[in-house]
Amino acid sequence: MHDVEIVLDDRPGALADMGEALGRAGISVEGGGGWVIDGRAVMHFLFEDGPAARAALQGAGIATGKMRSVVSVRLRQDQPGQLGAVGRRMAEAGVNIDAVYSDHDHRLVLVVDDTARASAVAGAWVTVPAGETVR
Repeated sequence: MHDVEIVLDDRPGALADMGEALGRAGISVEGGGGWVIDGRAVMHFLFEDGPAARAALQGAGIATGKMRSVVSVRLRQDQPGQLGAVGRRMAEAGVNIDAVYSDHDHRLVLVVDDTARASAVAGAWVTVPAGETVR
């Protein structure tokens, strides 16, 4: 899975243009989100085939930024503090989180500066027994 940073104009129809370009290419969005910051829409979307998504967007004249592999973890929704706990573990491993969002399978998607270290943290995260509070 790849996160693709997408920069859209802050205008009505910009998101529709993006979605239509991806649809014409047969590419599905697997998760993501976006925000308007300083007059431009900065999006981060998850794709199974990042290079194909990026090519489709660029072919439609839509600006893309970085494309990166992601790390995902499943949080226990019934336990408050999960986001803080996984964030703390990433910080203790020296991992900086550049973007965070959810995918369509209810996993937390992390776009990070060190995928190898983040993957190690994520791997350890899933080994905690069910019912045990993660701290």
